[in-house]
Amino acid sequence: MAGWGLLGRLGRRLWAAAPGTSLRAAAGAPSDRGQLGFVARHVNNTTWWHEHLSEENVEFLKKITAEEYKAQTASKLCPLKDEPWPLNEWKPGEKRTHLLILKYYFSFLKVQDCHVLRYISKEESGGKTSKLLVGGKNASPFFKSESAMEIFKEAGVPRKQKVTVFNVTDDAIIKPGTPLYAAHFRPGQFVDVTAKTSSPCQQWLMIFYFNVGGMISSQTTANAKFAQMPKAQKAAKVYRGKKMPGKMGNIYRTSFGLKVKDSKLPTYKDCNKNPPFPTFFADGDEKLPEDLYDEEIFQFTDPSVTYK
Repeated sequence: MAGWGLLGRLGRRLWAAAPGTSLRAAAGAPSDRGQLGFVARHVNNTTWWHEHLSEENVEFLKKITAEEYKAQTASKLCPLKDEPWPLNEWKPGEKRTHLLILKYYFSFLKVQDCHVLRYISKEESGGKTSKLLVGGKNASPFFKSESAMEIFKEAGVPRKQKVTVFNVTDDAIIKPGTPLYAAHFRPGQFVDVTAKTSSPCQQWLMIFYFNVGGMISSQTTANAKFAQMPKAQKAAKVYRGKKMPGKMGNIYRTSFGLKVKDSKLPTYKDCNKNPPFPTFFADGDEKLPEDLYDEEIFQFTDPSVTYK
């Protein structure tokens, strides 16, 4: 924005100079008129990658980027062949990394393009535990600056739509660029899922407080209003704790004890013993079947009714 400020000051001096004055003379002359300024309005985006590009060039760049993404993802499918970090055995109290997943419909969750981006030691983070930077779901690199793309280039993976930091123990660190799969968990495990709630924006009392202390919303509109403010003889202010309208949603909520994630609930800890540590490697010694089922889930390939 410094360049825009210089252009604004130069334009102000040109406006104040006499007709026929050269640009160099106007740049050094003081201005005695009022302030003249302008604001740059970005109607498209903050990057300039699409400048002087035809539609054919844009389609070509998108095609090349998709091919590069496939090549980068395929090169990271075998992390154990490229000088892997030491693998440790699981012990009680160890904390593994988490996954970034996508929610489809109501109960279908999918692990899509999840990779480890960076390892942050205790000294770098200034905390008590180490951290892992994890990203999920590939995104377009065209609308990001070079500085924002450095972290993905260092890990050798495509740009991610969502990036999050997770705390891990020292024995559960994973090499950057390692892919994370749904096999990080096992059927029957209990997990804690955190997600951002939907935002219906500003809501009145009968929705914000779920009709607490009154009739249902279909019988009256009194719940949509709040009581009058204190009168003049009392303190003319809104007391703390008074029910008022407000914004709902757009905050992170955690559901505990769902079947499949490392749960903190004590009754479910026995189901989470001996998980893939520090994560599941597709090119490791462990081979998994194509479909994994919990003991309580009915498999449609089995007979539903048996006679004796």
